[in-house]
This record gives sequence, C-alpha cells and structure tokens, in this order.
Amino acid sequence: MTIIVNGVEISEEMIASQLDHYADTPSPRDTAIQQLILHTLLVQKAQAEGIEAADEQQAIQTLLDRELQIEPVDEASSKAFYEQYPDRFNTGESAVANHILLPKGEGLEAGLIKAKAEGILAEVQATPSRFAALAQEHSTCPSGKQGGSLGQFGRGQMVPEFEQAVFSTAAGDITPHLVETQFGYHIIQVEQREEGGKIGFDEIKERLQQYLSDLAMNQAMHEYLNGLVSSAQISGYQMTA
Repeated sequence: MTIIVNGVEISEEMIASQLDHYADTPSPRDTAIQQLILHTLLVQKAQAEGIEAADEQQAIQTLLDRELQIEPVDEASSKAFYEQYPDRFNTGESAVANHILLPKGEGLEAGLIKAKAEGILAEVQATPSRFAALAQEHSTCPSGKQGGSLGQFGRGQMVPEFEQAVFSTAAGDITPHLVETQFGYHIIQVEQREEGGKIGFDEIKERLQQYLSDLAMNQAMHEYLNGLVSSAQISGYQMTA
C-alpha cells in the first residue's frame, strides 16, 4: 500500500535507498519508513513556517533550533537528581591488571608447562620490570601482544579464581602463586586497585548537568515529533509513539 504523508508520497524506491542506514536495527524497513515520515513532516513544517535554507537538512535544523528552546539544567536541579537517585552514583571495586597465561596441557606435557609457568613466575617476582616482555614472549592470551594488559575491570567480569587472586593482591604486586582457572595457569600483576564507593557530587556535577540537559532535549524532541504525527494525515502506515 502506498504511504502518503499530508499528500506527499513515500515511494518504495525512497524506502529501499534508506535500508542500509538502518541495517543494524531490529526492523530496518520499519525504521526507514518512520524516519522518512518524520523527515517529510519536518520539511513540511519548515516550509509552512517560511524557513528558507540551502537544503532540507538545514531547514529542519533551523526549525528545531527555533521550536525547541530548552533551558540548560542548573546545578540545583542536578543536585536534587543526585540526592533522589543515590544508587546511580556508586562505583564498584575495580582493578587494572596484566597477566601471562599458559595452557594446562595433558599428560607429561602438563607437568612441563606448569614447571615453565613456575619458572616465569619466579622470574617476574625477582624482576617485575620484565613482566611485559615475558608476556609478549610466553603468554597464549591475545593480551600478550600488549604486554599482558587486561585494562580495567570490575568484580564479576572475570572467572572467580582469577577475580579472587586479583582482589586479594595489593596494587603494585604480583600474585605469589600461579592462579589456575579453566583457561590455564595465570601469572598476575596488579597495577591498580580501586575500592569503589559513592561518587561525590562535585566530581560528577558537570557531566550530570549535561546528561539531564540532553535528556530534557530528547524529551522535548519526542513530544514535538509526536505532535507533528498526531496532526498529520498519514495513510498506508501506522506510526507508533
């Protein structure tokens, strides 16, 4: 069925031309149609308001800049939000660590691999500055190419044995024993430890103000577009809120 928006047709060719832009959405065709309908409505509104611009996109931007006047969220409103939702501003315990991984192996090989891992562990404990070089040389984990770096991670992101070893080792230390997991033997160097806790308002306030301002703008945009859809004559497609 042909889609008509206030007398303007949205053709199958127009829809097809947009599908690649929304290939990652659950329903590329529906998303393409909805975006074309909204684009058409905004262009029509800009024309009705007498907006002249070099192209349709510029006309739409001029329209929205005129129609959506949102006051930036102030510090007092941000503080009220911060106090109303305290759980949103807690951080969990985290760590930054490096590791060297050797697989367990089977039979005689298993004993040789464990002995090799013990030897590497002894070497990095004696000379921690060699950790990255030994990771590049011996680790079977892809992180070995980056000196064994796993970056930052929190509790619950690693297998239990690995996590327990990391969060019971002080920052700057290497685990005293091999850590055995389903993946093999790990030699772990803990670079940083963060205990977590509540983020102070002063630390978060600027990002929070920006977040709340963006939220207000998105809400205003949603309401504005809903208003255009509600007052339009659209046939051939049912727009959802």
